[in-house]
Amino acid sequence: MNGIYYYLVAFLLIWGVALIFKNRLSNHGFEINFPVIMWRTGRLRGFIKHISDLSPKFWRYFMTVGVFVSFGAMIVMTWLIVSSLENVFTTPSVSIVIPGVEVPGSPIYVPLGYGLIALASVLVIHEFSHGIIALSEKIPIKSIGLLLVAVIPGAFVEPDEDKLKEAKRSTRLRVYAAGSVANMSLAAVALVFFLLISSFAIPANFNENGIEISRVVSDSPASTCLKEGMIIESIDNHTISGSGDYADVVGSFKPGDNVTVGTNQGDYSLILDKNPNNASLGYFGIQASKHYELANNMFGDLPWVYFMLAELFQWVFTLNLGIGMFNLLPLKPLDGGHMLENLLSYKLSEKYYKPIVNSISVVMAIIIVFSLVAGFL
Repeated sequence: MNGIYYYLVAFLLIWGVALIFKNRLSNHGFEINFPVIMWRTGRLRGFIKHISDLSPKFWRYFMTVGVFVSFGAMIVMTWLIVSSLENVFTTPSVSIVIPGVEVPGSPIYVPLGYGLIALASVLVIHEFSHGIIALSEKIPIKSIGLLLVAVIPGAFVEPDEDKLKEAKRSTRLRVYAAGSVANMSLAAVALVFFLLISSFAIPANFNENGIEISRVVSDSPASTCLKEGMIIESIDNHTISGSGDYADVVGSFKPGDNVTVGTNQGDYSLILDKNPNNASLGYFGIQASKHYELANNMFGDLPWVYFMLAELFQWVFTLNLGIGMFNLLPLKPLDGGHMLENLLSYKLSEKYYKPIVNSISVVMAIIIVFSLVAGFL
């Protein structure tokens, strides 16, 4: 089932309950104004303060380094977004990512379960880090909360805005950088765990045995005949014994080629389409992964959990890195826009740096919207 139907069901259930019990929920910190549900609480402030108080000096030093890393990431992301315009209609670099939903123009598909867990990690670590650094800089937190825009979840930490404006520029920079730096740090940790599992745990317990279809893209050439779970044994009489064979063979086809795919469930013919990311390559419409067999049964089926953990860490890494770095673009109201504004304020008066940041924000917004539309087209 397409994930969009799950979101539709969730939308109807959540908003049905919210509207029916609106008065009761309002007494427990909820604000319900369609299409936004917001819940504020002060209960987690003690937890965040406890983490902040473990070592305020460490958090300040760590985030001072994070500020420089953030500006470096801002430059890299800006260059990537701007330079991608050259190939925007063949290889879009900006896309909307919704777990469980195939978004037109998106080069990746995020599984529903893993995607929601990874997205939750992005939100929690991002907002909590803003709060931790704010408290380490003696800036009070007014409230912590969750929000829902239709069915799109979010989280927030509200520092005292007046105190934040009165703080030193270096303090503001650390607070603004905190969320994205935490996301990139979590991404690095997730990458380490993913590499440990994929490089050591899986090879120690499994033997590679061919290529398995892990997903079939809807309305693609493969969707008419191939199914998830099939083992690809050959493509046009080329034997597929592993990932190397598969990569070499798949890259040799052009759009319009009539290809026969041999699987463990029979042979199937399909006519290839244009690859969405490279119009000169043939497009099957499948995502394939290595097929493994247990090397021994000492622990029964338990080692199969390594694959679930590896995929989870993969998406925690991908979403935290991607969203964390995107948030550093010089575009208000993103944290990167606020950081650029504070940086320019060191040498420029408000009548100069405000128009500069606003102009850059407009240009970046136009590029992003254009890239999204191009991806859909």
